[in-house]
Amino acid sequence: MRRDKEPAGEARRSKLAAMTMQIDQRLREHVLHLLRGGGAHLNFDQAMAGLPQHLRGAKPAGIPHSPWRLLEHMRICQWDILNYCVDPDHVSPAFPKGYWPREDGPPSDEAWANSVAAFQADLQAMQDLVADANVDLLAPIPHGQDDHTILREALLVADHNAYHLGQLVVVRRALGAWSDG
Repeated sequence: MRRDKEPAGEARRSKLAAMTMQIDQRLREHVLHLLRGGGAHLNFDQAMAGLPQHLRGAKPAGIPHSPWRLLEHMRICQWDILNYCVDPDHVSPAFPKGYWPREDGPPSDEAWANSVAAFQADLQAMQDLVADANVDLLAPIPHGQDDHTILREALLVADHNAYHLGQLVVVRRALGAWSDG
């Protein structure tokens, strides 16, 4: 073996480590893209933009949810999933009742604004968690169940938000408060 060259095993380990880091980074980028509402997904700000105040609690005929109920449901679920990931002492609300608001409309403009802000803050916190290279996305959450991982929970947030943002668009269309333009 020539002494001026790195041993073959060392070179392979170095190449494998570089590939693993690249795969990890690409995975994080893809999950962040989903969380932000990228690709074929509508994002939160697009779904909420221009919703008239007087329609926040309106429930179209034949549709079980108002914009307020959907917003609060998404906020509560996202908050629960985020805190499940990071807080071993977190206690989830009772299912399913604890995941939905009681009323169709917000009690005040302030409640609406607070819900929007909390949703956005928790979404950013989930994105920050996924973006943190020190967080192993594939490791089981130490206090979690059934080998749940941060990756699983982040994908759950992205999927759940996409589903209910789509419902919000349907509600807004039924209320005459949506334009595809």
